[in-house]
Amino acid sequence: MYTMISLLKDQNCEHEIIRHEKTIQSAQEGADYFGIEIGQTAPTLVLKSEEGYFAIIISGDYGRIDFDILKPILKCNELKLAKPKEVEQLTGCIVGTVPLIGHNLPTIMDRQLHRFDYVYGGTGIPNSTLKISPDAVEKLNQVIAYVR
Repeated sequence: MYTMISLLKDQNCEHEIIRHEKTIQSAQEGADYFGIEIGQTAPTLVLKSEEGYFAIIISGDYGRIDFDILKPILKCNELKLAKPKEVEQLTGCIVGTVPLIGHNLPTIMDRQLHRFDYVYGGTGIPNSTLKISPDAVEKLNQVIAYVR
């Protein structure tokens, strides 16, 4: 979380870290808990290919990831979700808490997140959520491609 906090301060990005007792385990749970649209939830998932690892930040209303669409974008033949152990080794975070920023992975971003003033996603710490603008998420990541 310190990397994320330092990055936010260094870049002077407006944000809010919201702590909560309830563990949020899905986009729908997050939307219900915060009283927001499901599309404002922005999980960060880690993908694995023969070329390496990538983060994908998608809107909670995205649905299933279509790996066949992503393979040519990432110029790879094999693509799947990274295993929980791999996610933890790469990011230092458990699945479901990977931060929206500061994970240091090349990132694919869902353009539909820009429908909202703020999105909500991981901080790297269970039971806390980052509220931040999609523009800041884009600015603070190494975005290499977009979906939608």
